[in-house]
Amino acid sequence: MTSFVDLEERTDACASLPLSAPALPAARGVSLARAADDLWRVLDHTGRVIGHLQAVAHPLGLRYRARRFHAPTARFRDLGDFWSPDDAVACLR
Repeated sequence: MTSFVDLEERTDACASLPLSAPALPAARGVSLARAADDLWRVLDHTGRVIGHLQAVAHPLGLRYRARRFHAPTARFRDLGDFWSPDDAVACLR
């Protein structure tokens, strides 16, 4: 059974999802294009999609999930969850 405190923590975590794309250092050579409320396509300097960055609510704060499309299975694979969007994007390079 879930207690009232647990529900309150989950609500707080969900409320912290970003409304705009996270800032990334220009040196990375990538940009973000919104795909959904909590999801961005990660584009390299030529505009090619190299993966996805997803904001994920967590009880301790906002996490960023790196995802990549796997063509043979026609599914996305999660590469990892990170505390910073920069670390998640670095995982895609």
